[in-house]
Amino acid sequence: MARWLGVDFGTSNTSAAVLDEGRPHLIELEPGRSSVPTAIFLDFGTKRMLFGTEAVEALVAGRDGRFLRAIKRVLGTPLMREQRQLLNRRMTLVELVAEVLARLRSRAEAEVGEPLTHVVAGRPVIFHAEVERDAQAAVDLEEAYRLAGFEEVAWLTEPEAAARACGVRDGLGIVVDIGGGTSDFTVFRAEGGRLAVLANEGVRVGGTDADKALSLAHAMPLLGLGSRIKAEIGTALHEVPVAPYHDLATWERIGFLQTPEMAREAARMRKLAERPERLKRLHSVLESGLGFDVAFAVEAGKIEANSGSGRIDLGVIEPRLAAPLSADRLEMDLGPLAEAVAQGARRAVERAGLGPEAITHVVHVGGSSLLGPVRRAMAALFPQARPVETAAFTAVAEGLAIAAGERH
Repeated sequence: MARWLGVDFGTSNTSAAVLDEGRPHLIELEPGRSSVPTAIFLDFGTKRMLFGTEAVEALVAGRDGRFLRAIKRVLGTPLMREQRQLLNRRMTLVELVAEVLARLRSRAEAEVGEPLTHVVAGRPVIFHAEVERDAQAAVDLEEAYRLAGFEEVAWLTEPEAAARACGVRDGLGIVVDIGGGTSDFTVFRAEGGRLAVLANEGVRVGGTDADKALSLAHAMPLLGLGSRIKAEIGTALHEVPVAPYHDLATWERIGFLQTPEMAREAARMRKLAERPERLKRLHSVLESGLGFDVAFAVEAGKIEANSGSGRIDLGVIEPRLAAPLSADRLEMDLGPLAEAVAQGARRAVERAGLGPEAITHVVHVGGSSLLGPVRRAMAALFPQARPVETAAFTAVAEGLAIAAGERH
């Protein structure tokens, strides 16, 4: 009988696991790492695709190539099916994701010592709010798994998987799984360790939305957002177009924004700018391909501010350039995201026919579940519940392995 692999291909991080003697065994995807960044670097020099930590290191080292992150958020959009030149051949992003999954499968097979052609794949409760786009995202991802050599593909929502691995034996619980691209919820009843799923819910907000909000509020103004430029004819002043800044603040759009055409447009606006030094920074970012460096700086600033006061260090653009980011400001900027998460959790409980006061356990999953504004929103919504800490980046993979083992 074929052995099944559990795969959590996430927006920000990826992990995989199998069931070994009744317990989840995480696959070591890199030396010493069972969870790796969902990051791709197309190295123009070597004509190789790099994935995970190696991809991030290639970007930081300034190697010539193209960096992609948060590609899961593009699933279901026309971008996934566009033929484009990627390294030495034309291919779609579906085929590129398939190459990543094939590499992950090969690594898992090497570790367990047997072929792995069956997969239980994690998926968010919803990829997109639009029904057609949500369905297409599932089609895109299943095709990628099959192109990667998986003959059988079974699905399990990510919060359901985490519920299986959370260790709650008795009570009414809710999994709050906040990933890079979505926030997902599963309400469950546990009796003697046996789990019954009562309801699922999902909203399309996640950690990358937090990064975007902070980038637009703090980093992009230093690059000219909100500045004014002169009309090419006459004396009127207009605000700079906001679209490039929104793209530059959005993980999945950065790789498509950094083009010679956009660099030339930034140079043109710089000549007309009321504050040319700010548009000069935008031009530098686009011309030198520093968009992802800015995004990583925002992410690092968010993590730092979550533990106290921090700063978004933009010294890669200009020496000593930085934006302060206090814990109070983080609370304010991420308030809308925390409220969207709370609304999703409330709807999940209502779908289960329960009130918030009935919940006894809140299971926190996903890196962004560690954010203070989100934790406080959950504590306010479920005042009687005990928080349950899990392995933020691997609980879903462990639950998928448990489900996979049931199919073995």
